[in-house]
Amino acid sequence: MSARNETPHKVLQTLGQKTCNGSWDASTENLTMDQVKSVAESQKDRLTGKSLYARCREVMGTCVSMRVRVEGMEPKDALNAMSEGAFNEHFS
Repeated sequence: MSARNETPHKVLQTLGQKTCNGSWDASTENLTMDQVKSVAESQKDRLTGKSLYARCREVMGTCVSMRVRVEGMEPKDALNAMSEGAFNEHFS
């Protein structure tokens, strides 16, 4: 398996960067929900989620460890907002 096909590499490609910052205080990277959906679709065969919604949650989980914000929020907050229906318009 090539590291170029892994989800973190796809996130970096989407951001147009080679690396991410190591702390939340210094993090400037931000993905939109459309970008998260794009990464989830490109990784469809590698992710375990059965639906696009579940695969997007997996990508957002990867963003937690990479210190990449989603829609301007820390990924854990974005995941909570997603559970509460904040991004339903993207999945209908």
